[in-house]
Amino acid sequence: MSRFSSLIRRTFGVMKEYVGTDNLGNKYFYIPEQKTWTGRHVRARRFVEAFNPTESEYLEGSIPSEWDAWIRGRRKDPPTIEELLNNEQYREQIKIKAQEAEEKDKELQAKEYEGGLVAKPMQTQVKGHAAATQFGQSQISEEPMSTANKFQPGSWAPRKK
Repeated sequence: MSRFSSLIRRTFGVMKEYVGTDNLGNKYFYIPEQKTWTGRHVRARRFVEAFNPTESEYLEGSIPSEWDAWIRGRRKDPPTIEELLNNEQYREQIKIKAQEAEEKDKELQAKEYEGGLVAKPMQTQVKGHAAATQFGQSQISEEPMSTANKFQPGSWAPRKK
């Protein structure tokens, strides 16, 4: 088979091998290591053909992490369907447990607030950043604040109270 596939590769160019499909419809392929007609070695490649080829960029989660690990060479064998389903169920269980823990934490915080064990968080009164010139002012002035043109060294003195 390798002589036959080698002959086909040399005649027709690169021959990609179909590896699998994920639950989103993306197809994964493998091009084995090969020699060109000049005798140069071309290393093996792994790649994906997107289900929606109009999208040029992948968003996070558009490729399952198991397939991403296979494409990047972090795992030797491609993931199986059973492995993908088991991992998806595990992720759903983790989400449910995290939601339950968050609800339990909110209930505990509410009890502590009612019992007076913990002070309620304060609401911010002043908006903006302390480094801004209008920090703490109720209204922003229309006049320029710069003194660059009329500043004289040694002329500044603190206000008297």
